[in-house]
Amino acid sequence: MKNIDHLIQMANRIGDFFEAMPNRQEGLDGIADHIKKFWEPRMRTALLEFLTENPDGATDEAQLSDIVREAVNAHRDLLTPKTVHNN
Repeated sequence: MKNIDHLIQMANRIGDFFEAMPNRQEGLDGIADHIKKFWEPRMRTALLEFLTENPDGATDEAQLSDIVREAVNAHRDLLTPKTVHNN
């Protein structure tokens, strides 16, 4: 299993939880917020780069759920790690 496949599985578990919310927007926001709070910046970067290169969210082994793909794409700015510049 590739690292991205593991990240997809983790993201889908988060998506499964938030998809049960009656308000879809709250679910989308909840997915993004959870990933922002609990995933390391390099994990978020890997997921964002993967989705840029694979808009369908699929590898040979794993597939991002629709709600996770939608949440990540809608909240790219929130999920993109901030870089620190030393002057």
